[in-house]
Amino acid sequence: MKKFNKFLFALSFFVLITSFSHSQKVYSCEYKSDADVKVYVANYKSDADLVVYKCNYQSDATDNKGLWYFCNYKSDAKKKIYFCEYKSDADLIIYFTEYKSDAGWKNHSKKYLMY
Repeated sequence: MKKFNKFLFALSFFVLITSFSHSQKVYSCEYKSDADVKVYVANYKSDADLVVYKCNYQSDATDNKGLWYFCNYKSDAKKKIYFCEYKSDADLIIYFTEYKSDAGWKNHSKKYLMY
């Protein structure tokens, strides 16, 4: 029975760790060459591939749902992004929302960019 409890604990720990591995902790790079993903900010939600809500706490930015936490250090981020001036230069078009409930993917074919 003790082995089974240890197994359950280990399994629970693994699931917990992997759930945080896809968190949307991002770092805004100064140079395009340093970025994993080039991003353009749209003026309208209808133009976006992803609607993004900026989280105040790292723990709120989980999964690949458009809940982003901006890290102060590149080493803390899961994805490094560069904000493009032109839409044609971007890999991903985003729109920043004021409401957490609006966040999410509109173009699911680009979801792989943030994994």
